[in-house]
Amino acid sequence: MNGQHRKEIRPGAHVEIILKEDQRTGKRTAGIVKDILTSATHHSRGIKVRLDNGQIGRVQEVLPDK
Repeated sequence: MNGQHRKEIRPGAHVEIILKEDQRTGKRTAGIVKDILTSATHHSRGIKVRLDNGQIGRVQEVLPDK
């Protein structure tokens, strides 16, 4: 799942995000969703979330549960 639809993301989900400072390089950061910050049902660049470690970025991929 590509992270553009809010319904695909839930707190506790394993995701890869791109932080604001990494947008040019495309470097991804993996983590677990704590909060969903985008209220819209769809966002073309990815739904914005806060990870459990406090980092904020846009979801690029929802990873399968372990």
